[in-house]
Amino acid sequence: MALTVTLLNGASLHGGCCRHKVLLPLVGPLLSNSKLYSSYRRPGAEPEKKLSWQNADFSFKKGIDHLKTQLGLLKKETQDYFQGARGHPLSQYLLEQTRVLWQFRSQEDLNKWVISSDVEIGGKSEVYLKLGRNSQAALLYGTLNTEVPRDGETKYSGYCSMRSRPPVGSFNRKKYYDWSNFNSLYLRVRGDGRPWMVNIYTDPYFSHQKDDLYSYFMFTRGGPYWEEIKIPFSKFFLSSRGRVQDHQNPIWLDKVCTLGFTIGDKVDGPFQLEIDFIGLLNDRTHKEEFAYEIYDKNTPV
Repeated sequence: MALTVTLLNGASLHGGCCRHKVLLPLVGPLLSNSKLYSSYRRPGAEPEKKLSWQNADFSFKKGIDHLKTQLGLLKKETQDYFQGARGHPLSQYLLEQTRVLWQFRSQEDLNKWVISSDVEIGGKSEVYLKLGRNSQAALLYGTLNTEVPRDGETKYSGYCSMRSRPPVGSFNRKKYYDWSNFNSLYLRVRGDGRPWMVNIYTDPYFSHQKDDLYSYFMFTRGGPYWEEIKIPFSKFFLSSRGRVQDHQNPIWLDKVCTLGFTIGDKVDGPFQLEIDFIGLLNDRTHKEEFAYEIYDKNTPV
């Protein structure tokens, strides 16, 4: 596959006006059967007009700029590694009691998050994200619609969500949040009285665990006042594809990928949630390790 893309690139460089036309009849069938192209299409969705490789931009200047950016990230990671944990001295890192992960003061802070809704499966819910009044908070708002799409497959609908982008290191290496020095999630929010689900996604050890999610409820009281919510990590329960699992286990706090918020209370109508900041707390008074029963699947005889 890499050789095919290289040949196409060479043809575009030397062919000029005959971009990709020389080798396309020869390699077209190969690309159509490769992993770069998927023949599956959800009912009602429009077919893709171009193959994925046709959207690739073989630009030398962009490649050099991207290389400079990645080398800059690698330099910063190296400096932080020799300086200490997270770029701070080790003593300061071990004695850390609180940490602000996300606060929303600019559009750049909002760009670290992704919003989605049941529109992806043909639903009619709407969700938007913008800065709140005086640019002091993030405002997540929209309309929930539980009408099921008529595609013959979907049975349930009506959800909206907001999820953080996973951290990425230099040269697109996987990175994780390490929250092992803390035992609680701490938020300052203002809602409209509707319940939300707080979701934490960790890096799966096996491929079949890619749909595993740790979740807990967040109840907003509504009204004009802000509220500070503390959720111990010991309260989060394990689910997979929306089903709570019988076998529960604590979160791997050193392998956290994303944090998200989901609303799906089956009530049609508008919703809104303002978030001032999201942080971590090491509550010394909280002694609970895990709130749910842990047992062996195969009990020894």
